[in-house]
Amino acid sequence: MRFVLFVEGETESKVLPAFFKRWLDPQLSRPVGIRTVKFQGWPDLCQGVKTKADRYLNGPDKDEIIAVISLLDLYGPDCFPAHLRTIKERVGWGTRQIEDRVGHPRFKHYFAVHELEAWLLSDPRIFPNPVSRAIPPGEPESINMDRPPKALLKNLYRTKIKSTYKEIIHGTDLFGRLDPNLAYQRCPHLQQMLDDMLHLIALQRLAN
Repeated sequence: MRFVLFVEGETESKVLPAFFKRWLDPQLSRPVGIRTVKFQGWPDLCQGVKTKADRYLNGPDKDEIIAVISLLDLYGPDCFPAHLRTIKERVGWGTRQIEDRVGHPRFKHYFAVHELEAWLLSDPRIFPNPVSRAIPPGEPESINMDRPPKALLKNLYRTKIKSTYKEIIHGTDLFGRLDPNLAYQRCPHLQQMLDDMLHLIALQRLAN
């Protein structure tokens, strides 16, 4: 059994299956698979999500698929109505829009608040010491639209260690060292996603 995970870029495609499985598999009697499908940014995902989700959820391997899940950064998409200003409002509206577009009980959408890199910030110890010491205190998902997580990391790498933060190269290494349990504890939106994945596995195994 496996999840199909729709993502908007290369970093997510490379790091998320192993990262999620390091949290999920220890809680399962049998491990599950995670296959990523990479889109070319958020507009491509939003435009193509229904066609590709239908292909997996109604295809010949549909009984082997636990669920199709799509994940987008909350920072980046410019499709939110202007009056929606809070995280809760934007996450709620965006989730409904995409899930309603697909319209299948085994399709779920989630947002990384505000970017995937917020999960890395849940453990400053994985960064070089000068960068680690400069990461602001507080909850990682509170690093917001004004100075999103990736921009923060680029600035800290440039000013603290005179280097360039490379999203794919550094992200792959950092996610390999990040404890998913710590990210789970400090990032409530990630926690909800992982809890839901665990629940979906249980439902699928009961159905089979």
